[in-house]
Amino acid sequence: MLDETPVGVAPDTAWTSVPHPVVVVDDAGLVTASSHSARSLLPGAVPGSAAPSWLAGTDAAADVDGRALTGRPTALPGGDMAWWLFDQTDLTLHDAQRALARERERAEFLDEASAVLMASLNFDRCMEATVEMAARHLADAAVVVAPISDGKIPVVCSASNGAVELRSVDADPAEVGGLGEALRGFPPVPSRWIDPAAVPGWLVPKDFAGPVGSVVITPLPGHGVPAGALVLLRRTSHTAFTEGEELFARLFAARAGAALSAARLYAEQSAITRTLMRELLPPRLTRLHGVELAGGYRASEDHELVGGDFYDVHPSSKPEDETLVVLGDVCGKGLEAAVLTGKIRNTLQALAPLADHHEGVLNLLNSALLSPDNSRFATVVLASVARRDGQVRLRLTCAGHPAPLIVRDDGRVEAADTRGTLVGALPQFKARSFETALAPGETCLLFTDGVTEARGGPMGMGQFGEQRLSSALAECAGMPAEAVVERIMMLATQWVNHRSHDDMAVVAITAPRRTHLSAVDGHTAGRYTA
Repeated sequence: MLDETPVGVAPDTAWTSVPHPVVVVDDAGLVTASSHSARSLLPGAVPGSAAPSWLAGTDAAADVDGRALTGRPTALPGGDMAWWLFDQTDLTLHDAQRALARERERAEFLDEASAVLMASLNFDRCMEATVEMAARHLADAAVVVAPISDGKIPVVCSASNGAVELRSVDADPAEVGGLGEALRGFPPVPSRWIDPAAVPGWLVPKDFAGPVGSVVITPLPGHGVPAGALVLLRRTSHTAFTEGEELFARLFAARAGAALSAARLYAEQSAITRTLMRELLPPRLTRLHGVELAGGYRASEDHELVGGDFYDVHPSSKPEDETLVVLGDVCGKGLEAAVLTGKIRNTLQALAPLADHHEGVLNLLNSALLSPDNSRFATVVLASVARRDGQVRLRLTCAGHPAPLIVRDDGRVEAADTRGTLVGALPQFKARSFETALAPGETCLLFTDGVTEARGGPMGMGQFGEQRLSSALAECAGMPAEAVVERIMMLATQWVNHRSHDDMAVVAITAPRRTHLSAVDGHTAGRYTA
């Protein structure tokens, strides 16, 4: 026993030979004995010296020369206190290294999650990626619950095997403790408050083996509006989520929520853009009331679908009445110009019933576009087309626009004698119309200055010009409208050769050649004849 000294052995010698580090301290705070191993830890702990001040209380700890020491006291019969010393340095360092490695793994996972989730703006793909990564790194299974849509709850779930399930559930999220709050963006309910047995089957993946042992439900915060909720499942209560794991799940959920919110916003904006684009894109032109119509358009930037050039057709209700064809060019480029284009097209659609008087229509359009700074103006050409007496009758009126070109059946090219002021630039509007007729095979070409002013060619700076356009059009004599448009747009595109250019638009109005049936059965399509 330590309280008994062997015969013939001094008390200090007995404590010195104890293999474990121990320091004996009397009630005056002086060291009365110490083991050799204790003196290696505390070189000053020799008999007669003052005991270290941190050796007090029931448990003592101190950092001595870079080593983490703790002391546990044992009372001796004589009133002295034996302090058993423990070196925790290696254990503390191991714990710190393990904690650091764990935090590094978590940081790497969060970086990976951010990269994967933000790489796609597809909402469904973001939900799938969220549950796949959460099931692989955070739990035995993961579920993303999106906000209610059309009375259903969109659910995406995945077990640790990586299989993803998509569900649309008719249920009340308030029936699951913490889920209703998470979908509304409230702070998460601690997992210990959630009864795993109350988790409904629609929240558990089909491949999830065994009962639900523990659950974490945390909101997916979005940009001002909650993006949904993340549900993590583990099989047994022995693997219950710790507070640190719940906090880490919230960090992951913050990144997933931001990605889901961005994807949802992108989807909404894309839907809006598609809806607006349908109204702004030029219409597809076909044969109408015995007249061939064709159009071509190219925006100033290859990635843009709409710009400042436009064309439109307002068909007549009766074949013998006039159809109004419009082509124009608004100031500016890109989306801002497209917005003004939409306004002009809608205004002209409302004014189409008055198209018997071109100058009156353009005068009303001019009034609608006038602004204090005169910044919204455009050039326009109107063409009223009707098939009469085997010919296509044309009335053309330009408002600050290049005069249309007419190619006759023999290849001659004429410019329509019409002109007028810009619309939206001056309070007073004036214009002069021009009337002509197209014989079978003849074409009237409406075009914007983006075609004639296109710069390119061998030197890169030459304009395509009206002369080159006239020569190209002369080669199109007798061609169908679509072929004429395709030829002109091809030549203009080759001329600019990937260089910057303005918007380009052309419309061909062609009087078709006479046709007859090619078979006596009366069912085969007609063919063109001279």
